[in-house]
Amino acid sequence: MTAVDADGNAPGAAAAPGRLRTALRRLGRLLPTPTGTPFTFCYGLILLGTAVYADFGDQATVNQLLRDSSTDAAHLTEQPLVVLVASALWVAGGLYSAYGVAFALVLTALERRVGGARTAGVFLVGHVLATLATELPVAGAVAAGQLPESSLHRLDYGISFGLMACIGALSGLVSRPARWTMLGVAGAMCAQDLIELIDPLASAGHPIALLTGIACRSLIRDGLPGPRRPRRPRERAEADAVPPAQAAVDAEAFHGRLAGTVVPAPSRPCAEGDDPRPTADTALHGR
Repeated sequence: MTAVDADGNAPGAAAAPGRLRTALRRLGRLLPTPTGTPFTFCYGLILLGTAVYADFGDQATVNQLLRDSSTDAAHLTEQPLVVLVASALWVAGGLYSAYGVAFALVLTALERRVGGARTAGVFLVGHVLATLATELPVAGAVAAGQLPESSLHRLDYGISFGLMACIGALSGLVSRPARWTMLGVAGAMCAQDLIELIDPLASAGHPIALLTGIACRSLIRDGLPGPRRPRRPRERAEADAVPPAQAAVDAEAFHGRLAGTVVPAPSRPCAEGDDPRPTADTALHGR
């Protein structure tokens, strides 16, 4: 038989809403919010808008925008700042890309730990360094005559470099099992890209961005509270112990209160030439 309360409800029924609220609260911390993670939330809305337009907008206009946002060697030479920003406003694959889901989870977790400014800095550094590290050698090879001039014009956009950098930075702020899981998955993706070599520049840029994020660990941890080491039982006992002199004074005062007397404070020994009279009398006769 199941025990019921006065209203006829089982005891577990009253605790079910509490467990549900706790589960929803924990799930909510995994997703960006406008107050908790403003950078990830606002950036995610922009990426969501461009992904919707890329899937349902006019394809001729979308293709032109993607070409204009490409961080190929030619665009980096002509307008580097514009294309470095514009290329990070698109998600490769649109709404159905796994990069969008990974972006929301990884950047939310990182921003909750280090703040929006440092999260944006890690993303930007990874995006820029990996892009320059892969595109500048192409420009040099074309200038040296080792690659055709058509290599300067290619379609290169997306958030994957910045996302890899954030994964590398976040791996230094989580527990050890989660750290090795994240690095293992990211490393397997980089290895698969290098083996398949569908896009050589992107395949080389992903491990560069991941290593850049790992190198940013010490920078983003500056000023953050470190983990508190739990005190051992002996340390707690020593911290709670009362010094012997203080214990003797406390015991004397306690016994004095039990006897109904007040334990006088220890008097200062009178040096030669001191007036033993009270201070009030001295002040009165001095007037």
